[in-house]
Parts: sequence; C-alpha cells; structure tokens
Amino acid sequence: MTINQAFEILKRSSNMHDARVVLKGLCKNDKLSLADFVRVWLAAWRLRRGIPVAKIIRRKWFYGLEFETGHATLDPRPESETLIEAVLASDKKPARILDMGTGTGNLICSLVKNIPGATGIGIDISGGACRIARRNVKRLELEDRIKILKKDFAYSAFVFDVIISNPPYIAFGDKRVDSKAWHDPTVALYAGSDGLDAYRIIACSAYDALKSGGRLFLEIGQGQGNAVRNIFMKKGWYFVASKNDLSGTERVLEFCKNPIAGNGGIKK
Repeated sequence: MTINQAFEILKRSSNMHDARVVLKGLCKNDKLSLADFVRVWLAAWRLRRGIPVAKIIRRKWFYGLEFETGHATLDPRPESETLIEAVLASDKKPARILDMGTGTGNLICSLVKNIPGATGIGIDISGGACRIARRNVKRLELEDRIKILKKDFAYSAFVFDVIISNPPYIAFGDKRVDSKAWHDPTVALYAGSDGLDAYRIIACSAYDALKSGGRLFLEIGQGQGNAVRNIFMKKGWYFVASKNDLSGTERVLEFCKNPIAGNGGIKK
C-alpha cells in the first residue's frame, strides 16, 4: 500500500481533513509497512463509526502544544484555551497553580510553559487520566515543575496563588451533547441533574486552598454563568470578571476571596 492509497481509504471513511490528520499521526514515512497497513484499515473503520480523530491517533494540539489523549480523558478543546488566556491576561502572575480535574494536563502544562518560574499540581480522580497527564508532563519536560496526584475536588493540602478548573458541567440527560462526547469518560462530563455539582464542591474546597489575594478561574458550560456565580458568591467568593470564547459564549469566570480596594469590577 502506498501513502496515496492509504489517504484515499481514510478520505472515503470521513473527509479530506481528517484523512490528512490521521495519516500524519499513524504513518511516519512514505513507505508503509504491514503494521501501517493494519493501522490504516483499523483507523478507517473507526472513522466510519464516528470516533473522533484525537481518539484514533491519541494526540491533540492545545495552545501550541501536543498532548497525548485517550479514553480516560476528555480531548482538549479549543474553547478551553479561553481559560489560559484569562489567566495570562490577569494582573496575577501565579507562582503556584492547582488544576482541579486535570485530565490530560493540558491546562496546567500550558500555563507553566508560558509563565516563567511557575509550578503546580494537577489532580484528577481518574487513575487513567493521571497516567496520561504524567506522560504529557514528562514529554514536555515539566517533571520538576508539575506533579500529578490522584485526588478528588475536595483536595486542599496546600495553598496556591491560582486555582484553575475545567470540571464536568453537563447535566444528566442533556440532549445538547454531541456524538463525539460519547467517546469521552462520563466522569469528566456529567455533574448531577443540573450539571452544577462539581462547582458546589469546588466552591467549598478551593476556598481553603487559595491564598489571600489569589484567583480562581473556572470554565463553564453554555448558559451557566449566573448559576455558577450564585453558587460561589453564596460561599463568600467575590466575582471578578468573565471571558467569552471565540464564538461569543461566556466561557470562563474569575473569582477571588477578598475584595480589592478601588476595583469596581469586584462583585459580591
């Protein structure tokens, strides 16, 4: 099988863009081996079944970095880059970061790569996700700056400058979930009957884990802004700002523990 034949097989199973990405991810040179042949046919079969490209090649680019992904993690999504931009644009340059529900580690790795001297801890309840995150940390040469721990959202063993989280925020039975999400782990997607259970836990546990003057950045689902603000403000948090993603959807909320004198943007 030639590289062109492999491309045609993959293209017929999906589209030209997906065929190029899968072929590049599976085959490292123009001369295909028997193993490459098998991988191409298997990938074509999986494409026809609607399995996302990232789950087939087990890689996804995020904020200019390549991350391993898999069935134990969500695939990093472009809208999550909004959280990275919000942290980098804030007036707080964190030295120590906690990532609650780290998944592939894409958020904390992207921040530590872009903030000189920053260190952090990524936590996740899934052992499979932790293993993938650790491999990403190692491949990005961040082992001396990031530790990955198998912990739940109640973790608050240290005090951090910044806490970030892209928690599960889909309500059970929500019909808006697209078919690609069917291949993601349910524990990383769903959070109770209203999709807000993870935020309720974080609103309590993150308070003790954040130092005075620190900031909390949360990714939220479409239309959840007011509900999440209410949860956190009832627990004593002060709302700082929100940031929309590229589609114009409110995507990230920023909170702090203490009001900042003279800053009219802080609301409680």
